[in-house]
Amino acid sequence: MRRPLLLASLLLLSPVLLAAADERLRQANFAPHTTLERASLERKNQSVLRYLWVDVYAAALYAEPKVSAAQALDRQRSLRLELYYFRNILRSDVIEAAWTTLKRQHDQAKLDRLRSDLDALHASFRDIKPGDRYALNYHADSGLSLERNGKTTFASSNPELARTYLGIWLAPDGLSDRLRSSLLND
Repeated sequence: MRRPLLLASLLLLSPVLLAAADERLRQANFAPHTTLERASLERKNQSVLRYLWVDVYAAALYAEPKVSAAQALDRQRSLRLELYYFRNILRSDVIEAAWTTLKRQHDQAKLDRLRSDLDALHASFRDIKPGDRYALNYHADSGLSLERNGKTTFASSNPELARTYLGIWLAPDGLSDRLRSSLLND
């Protein structure tokens, strides 16, 4: 009896949850286009990450106009992953979630090789407040950069770091398969 009741409840809540996601995306107000070091990028997809029915952040993925989001990732083309937060999140919790995901996705030898770069990236993090906007940018000429509320807080020319860190959201076994699918959907 519990299973049909749960299923019925979820079906009834689905329109409410979808409407809430649309409202959250309006709140995040992701630009349709942006520029990254003279490369014009367009918003390919956007989605909301929910954890236990709580909206955590909205995410938008940008890539070059004639390149799909998946192609940009596979071919290491210019791209931008922008996150708009709805909740307070401690810096330590963000770093812990990143390490948990990285350990699930990669072997220890790779993580050891990237350790100093990952530590430097994590050192640039701050506690997150509602309305904060973070962006990971990748450009073939300059590498990876992290922005917090429009200001660059970290940069690295290591392409392996860029692939690895963007993979937290965009590679298999990342933070959320649903979010990954939504962002890379063609």
